[in-house]
Amino acid sequence: MNNKIKYLFITLIFLLPFTLKAQLDNRPINLPKYDQQKIHFGFALGFNSAKFLVKKVENFNLLDSVYSIESSASAGLNLTILSNLRLGEYFDLRFLPTLSFAQRNLDYNLLYSDSIPISKTKVVESTYLEFPLELKYKSKRVDNYRVYVLGGFKYGIDMVSQAKVKLEDPDIIKLSRNDYGYEIGLGFDFYMSYFKFSPEIKMFTGLKNLIVPENTIFSSPIEALYSRTFTVSLTFE
Repeated sequence: MNNKIKYLFITLIFLLPFTLKAQLDNRPINLPKYDQQKIHFGFALGFNSAKFLVKKVENFNLLDSVYSIESSASAGLNLTILSNLRLGEYFDLRFLPTLSFAQRNLDYNLLYSDSIPISKTKVVESTYLEFPLELKYKSKRVDNYRVYVLGGFKYGIDMVSQAKVKLEDPDIIKLSRNDYGYEIGLGFDFYMSYFKFSPEIKMFTGLKNLIVPENTIFSSPIEALYSRTFTVSLTFE
């Protein structure tokens, strides 16, 4: 009896790879004609982490009482509507109007004469209306999966850039209303039964100097400010 069980067990182990292969071969292909659409639409929910790339003026620590400036990241939210144009088997062109809520911090260390060091953070809140245009390169589809990379250009308008500015406030940091730069990223397409689900990560680097020159203690030490944003998105198409 024991020998029969042993032989049965060995037989099952031997047949297991062939059984799994048969199951994989018979796995249904979801949305088989999805990628043949010329145009399709979708939406995305994203979470961003935004900061500044800070370029200081030469010998900035000799100005006033500021002896260090750094930028720290904060979390924000993106809401996106997606339009996708099929260019070929492996290339798509995407237009993604986005409403982005972002917060960026400028951390100052101050040292006044005959006093202890003081740390002060200037919080910059922004609500951007963004217009990214991206080229998407897709790998060959394997079953219900595909990987892709993307790159493109993004232009944004900060709709609240001047909303809280008080001209009489010497501590205010004024920023340009408009921003633009390049964006790169990668993601994965998962073909579900009724839609395509795509998690992706992107990095945006601004090319425009956002600082508006002002002769104030917080603006004078800064020669240039550029955007740097990382975004993780969940896309449904």
